[in-house]
Amino acid sequence: MAAGGPGPHLAGGRLTIDLAALAWNYRFLAQRSAPAQAAAVVKADAYGLGLAPAARTLWQAGCRRFFVALPHEGLALRAVLPEAEIFVFNGLFGAEAAAAYRRGRLIPVLNGQSDLSVWEAHGWDAPDRPRPCALHVETGMNRLGMTGEELRALATENALTQALSPLLILSHLACADTPDHPMNRRQCESFQALRAVFPEIESSLANSAGIFLGGDFLCDLTRPGIALFGAMPVGGMENPLRPVVTAEARISQIKRLRAGETASYGAAPLARDTIVAVAAVGYADGYLRAASGSGVPLRKVVPGAAGFIHGKEAPVIGRVTMDLTLFDVTALGPDAVAVGDHIELFGPNMPIERVAEATGTIAYELLTAIGHRYHREYLGDGL
Repeated sequence: MAAGGPGPHLAGGRLTIDLAALAWNYRFLAQRSAPAQAAAVVKADAYGLGLAPAARTLWQAGCRRFFVALPHEGLALRAVLPEAEIFVFNGLFGAEAAAAYRRGRLIPVLNGQSDLSVWEAHGWDAPDRPRPCALHVETGMNRLGMTGEELRALATENALTQALSPLLILSHLACADTPDHPMNRRQCESFQALRAVFPEIESSLANSAGIFLGGDFLCDLTRPGIALFGAMPVGGMENPLRPVVTAEARISQIKRLRAGETASYGAAPLARDTIVAVAAVGYADGYLRAASGSGVPLRKVVPGAAGFIHGKEAPVIGRVTMDLTLFDVTALGPDAVAVGDHIELFGPNMPIERVAEATGTIAYELLTAIGHRYHREYLGDGL
């Protein structure tokens, strides 16, 4: 077991990160991706859980190809995995960035003419030295990516100049989390046509949700991200993945309030006598203010989030504040919860997808919003 962040007796909350579950999830997704190979997306500090332990675990589980969003993430990953193949999604920001890519042996994902020009013009040690890269083509997401016309022009030009050494062509699905959305098939068909422009290189279309679409969506390489960390990327399906992270908060005080008294900012009134557990967690820790139940007037239809403590659920009451959140523990009995206990915010007993729905967001945001005030415990391999 390894630890990080403030010490266990000083932190208001703790994160338990199960690296064995992370390895299991990668192997499961790799099997689900077959005959394609599975890479791993570890951008945003491995979705908030720690780049170094996550990357080492994935390497030990058999992953050799990784994606990050930004070059500084790629350089941090290179320091952890000297032999990994590392792609950087967000392209090049200029000649200085190109030099850093070369020093770090990072492979840029070229998204348009600006990226192409920078990578072609970068001063390499030898004029004929290969310039490895990936090509991102637009199929309907309309975020990053070159058009089909730009891709075909590049193929014609590069056949003459050999200025670039493309390794991979990729695109990104916009609606894969909704399996029956017609956009999925349209994007797949567009991508199959465009990958034929560079038939000699590998192709990649499927993100976490795309893996569950299977078939033609798998191509040569899949790019699981959120699914690695235990969240189910497709709605309406039973989650076959193992939970990787458990977030808990320490109980700082127990309060016994009467009906008609109020709770937290905005003075939300209590309809009955209530036992309140005050937990040392708030939106500064990534527990979103939108998790508030009765405390936020906009949340009249969807109830707020709940925690899990001593075998029972405990709803959030009042507004989530920067450092503190109130939970209704009345149902547990008068003396069931004590100062120093921990309440599960999300984890095996309180699925992160459920908390995300209650807060009007997605599991991606909950994970990447995790703050640095938790005590972190890493279990399993990858340390």
